[in-house]
Amino acid sequence: MSGTSEGPAPAADLIRPAVTESKGEASPRIHVPGSVEPGGPSGSGEPGRSSGCGESRQPGGSGEPRPSSGSGGFSEYGPLGSAFSAAPLAMAVVDRDGLVVSANDTFGALLGKAGAALTGLVAAELMDLKSDARTWHAYREVLSGRQAKLSCTRRVKHPDGHSLWVQVSVAPLPAEEHGVLLSLTDISARRELQARLRHLEMHDPVTRLPNRTLFFERLAAALEAESYEQGGTGRIGLCYLDLDGFKAVNDTLGHRVGDRLLAAVAERLTRCADEAGYARASSPLVARLGGDEFALLVEDSTGTDQLADLAESVLKALQAPFDLSGQRLSLSASIGVVERQAAGTTATGLMQAADTTLYWAKADGKSRWTLFDPERNAHRMTRQALASTLRPAIERGEFTLEYQPLVGMENGRLRGVEALVRWNHPQFGMLTPNRFIGLAEEDGSIVQLGRWVLVTACRQARRWQLDHPDEPPIFVSVNVAVRQVWDSDLVADVAQTLAETGLDPRLLQLELTESAVMGSAGRPLQALQALSDMGVHIAIDDFGTGYSNLAYLSRLPVAVLKLDGSFVRGFQYEGEGVPPNPADEVIVEAMIQLAHRLGLSVTAECVETSAQAARLRRIGCDTGQGWLYSRPVAPDRISELLGTKACNQAS
Repeated sequence: MSGTSEGPAPAADLIRPAVTESKGEASPRIHVPGSVEPGGPSGSGEPGRSSGCGESRQPGGSGEPRPSSGSGGFSEYGPLGSAFSAAPLAMAVVDRDGLVVSANDTFGALLGKAGAALTGLVAAELMDLKSDARTWHAYREVLSGRQAKLSCTRRVKHPDGHSLWVQVSVAPLPAEEHGVLLSLTDISARRELQARLRHLEMHDPVTRLPNRTLFFERLAAALEAESYEQGGTGRIGLCYLDLDGFKAVNDTLGHRVGDRLLAAVAERLTRCADEAGYARASSPLVARLGGDEFALLVEDSTGTDQLADLAESVLKALQAPFDLSGQRLSLSASIGVVERQAAGTTATGLMQAADTTLYWAKADGKSRWTLFDPERNAHRMTRQALASTLRPAIERGEFTLEYQPLVGMENGRLRGVEALVRWNHPQFGMLTPNRFIGLAEEDGSIVQLGRWVLVTACRQARRWQLDHPDEPPIFVSVNVAVRQVWDSDLVADVAQTLAETGLDPRLLQLELTESAVMGSAGRPLQALQALSDMGVHIAIDDFGTGYSNLAYLSRLPVAVLKLDGSFVRGFQYEGEGVPPNPADEVIVEAMIQLAHRLGLSVTAECVETSAQAARLRRIGCDTGQGWLYSRPVAPDRISELLGTKACNQAS
């Protein structure tokens, strides 16, 4: 019918919900034209006595206007009536039964009728106040006099077909008037402005895609229980995308070209999303999260295959060159893909998983998509947990040293030991160096840890010397990271440690990896030379695995080469079986001869069988280290080996 409402505004479109206020002081008496005097035709004059709020009692039913003393003719009430009739504010007087007693023409114009034509109609039906339980309850409270005011927003339909938004206010008249004053304010222009401002706030100006704010709003809504419990697959998926090398475009061609490229990328992503949503309930939401990062959110996903197909289509779409006003650009992207049950998933958790997976995609070579792997993520989380507790663990004394014998190949006697650090972690148990040394080098705690290892190993070597005065003293070999040379005064640390422990410098050997030593110049080379001049032996660990500059090797203050175990493993065959590769022995023998000609001794790592030991002895290797002689052991086990010639089998 003309002037009826289209229904209550959706929750997201309400300017504000129905507002209730406590009943205030009684208003001064004002006689409103068309209102019913106490004791008049409408009832007894006692406030609140009616046949029911909002119920029409006219003879012809709720749709038939009810005769009343308010006929809509205002001139008979003098200036007050004229003011009511001519007021620019849309106003209507409603009795305690909820029926329109009088309405001015401004009120009628909003609803497409003359004000007089509204007399006797049910006001709640004109504004559709019954459709919202909270608003309907508040309205009846105002009619009954138990509440002071009501304010809400409604959308009504004009007879000419257009809709408008109105602010509805209901306030009680003085008690003796037995009614309320209902006023309407057209707020359509304001709501249109608010909608435009919200669009600008929620969309990226460069790509016109939803921005980060709108994306997380949609994501949070999709993860609410009522969103997936009422139907659908109950799953959610996300493709988190980052353009490879986009910074170079901005740096070389400028931000204007970069923005146009982002807009072109957005068009292709939107096309991919539309194709993925074909014949489905909805298309994935494409959003720009910032910079060159985009996201495609798939609600009610059907599984990882759907997300994988979407990621593949995105990569294929971005492979085609972009033509931007004469500029032809090629682009690639890395995508992190996450798909899981919506129940129990949080927006933060989903984005963390997507960000981690995107990092994997870039680390694996870029221009690819990578699916989230819980097992790989658990390893990453473990790594992060170790990194965050490494420094405190050093202070708490959670590290310990084990020692692996270095045995003379000719006589099998113990000549030295290599100190190997272990982390006795309270949660993960005993950890070997490959689990935490890399982390220590990354965050710089290797300096603190390395200093502790140096002091502990030297102190232990001196104790063995004092406990076994009749035996030739054994040396201790300590691993040193190149960062220790750069970030600390290694020479001063070694000198202080030797002075405090009383250990002869010739009984200390420092091991550095080949990649760290080769090409050393400046401070590292000066430090190595100073240590060598002090009497400390310098050893190159894992020799033969890097890019050795043999000419440079002759100028380094190196005393020992430790052959990497990959060379020695070719010697392990004994008796019948696959014969060894002769090239292995030729290469190892050549390296040993080269080292000897340079005045260096050679230690072979990973000696596991007596056949390996025999062949190494035959080609002149000086020292062996491996499980044939002993695994890394506690200090007291080394004490047992001192003075024996039995370091020729696994202990």
